Amino acid sequence: MNSTTKHLLHCALLITVIVTFEVFSGGIKIDENSFTLVDPWTEYGQLATVLLYLLRFLTLLTLPQVLFNFCGLVFYNAFPEKVVLKGSPLLAPFICIRVVTRGDFPDLVKTNVLRNMNTCLDTGLENFLIEVVTDKAVNLSQHRRIREIVVPKEYKTRTGALFKSRALQYCLEDNVNVLNDSDWIVHLDEETLLTENSVRGIINFVLDGKHPFGQGLITYANENVVNWLTTLADSFRVSDDMGKLRLQFKLFHKPLFSWKGSYVVTQVSAERSVSFDNGIDGSVAEDCFFAMRAFSQGYTFNFIEGEMYEKSPFTLLDFLQQRKRWLQGILLVVHSKMIPFKHKLLLGISVYSWVTMPLSTSNIIFAALYPIPCPNLVDFVCAFIAAINIYMYVFGVIKSFSLYRFGLFRFLACVLGAVCTIPVNVVIENVAVIWGLVGKKHKFYVVQKDVRVLETV
Repeated sequence: MNSTTKHLLHCALLITVIVTFEVFSGGIKIDENSFTLVDPWTEYGQLATVLLYLLRFLTLLTLPQVLFNFCGLVFYNAFPEKVVLKGSPLLAPFICIRVVTRGDFPDLVKTNVLRNMNTCLDTGLENFLIEVVTDKAVNLSQHRRIREIVVPKEYKTRTGALFKSRALQYCLEDNVNVLNDSDWIVHLDEETLLTENSVRGIINFVLDGKHPFGQGLITYANENVVNWLTTLADSFRVSDDMGKLRLQFKLFHKPLFSWKGSYVVTQVSAERSVSFDNGIDGSVAEDCFFAMRAFSQGYTFNFIEGEMYEKSPFTLLDFLQQRKRWLQGILLVVHSKMIPFKHKLLLGISVYSWVTMPLSTSNIIFAALYPIPCPNLVDFVCAFIAAINIYMYVFGVIKSFSLYRFGLFRFLACVLGAVCTIPVNVVIENVAVIWGLVGKKHKFYVVQKDVRVLETV
């Protein structure tokens, strides 16, 4: 089955899910039973009715990102063929693959550095260096393609940046940086694995050279799955990459909704100009802050073909802590005076749809107990939002799990499992919101990343 056929089948399934959900939820009225005949003003009272309508309309905050996900998944081939090189890797500019770590998992770092180096060589890339930036020495073996940078404990940036921002900024200091302005950096987390497809995509991106920033797809169901619940829950993130992320970069070339912190490709001159030295507020979600600053300075972005591999958090607590940090960090970005309002408008709408999630989620209960009549368009849009969000989990599994590797029965079980994780994920996201709003904001929680540590406990 070729990629076009797969994409058409995916689009057909998406439309089927939308229509089915619209009909059964009342978004599309097919008979008199689809209409709510209650007069809420007399039945529930004025205050209760106003609150019920406010809760219903809060759902619409997610509409911009839902539309981006829908358009990205439909208008661009969701199952592209393997990336084909558009030029010789020997002609590619110098590429530095930069991994930032605290140094807590040295064995993981050593293993992945070796794997990623071999992947680059297998793809034909020659002009590259793997740079590991760490707070604690991991004692990498000496190799001409590997450089270990230990950030001194006494190092401080001009604005007092912390955590990963501090380490990334240290690499840009004149006495540390060995790269030319025309070189490129591929930013990875310590658990991120390159694939030959992603390396070819990066080579094509830097050879093109039209945009100083780029990012691609990350999937989480590769090799051994440590935690099935968190992995299935992260299938939503895969769809988010293929939908919203891809559309904003391929069509608008702007990080309208920000980007991720790994699989980040930057040109050195642009990265140094934007800088990671953004104070404490820019240190919790440093990736988001950096993207918004680059956006406000007029830099352009593009989507990079080819996927990289990561693993989902190993425990539900890590999953929760991860989401809490993201929420807190993005809120700091949205509230920062350093980012002009017009550049963070869509990001602000997106994060506040997340902040109000406990309220909008309550619609599930209140809509059943206290039905209210809404304009047909509102009912249709609310059902559309719900259908897209549910399908995101389904598509994420289809994109992440191999039918040939798992077999039809296990593959369908994974699809069903992803849908079944939605209630659990909703609960975790709600807890993360509440915890994030009341908890300490300037904290950087690092999840467990080395599966071998779990196996020896």
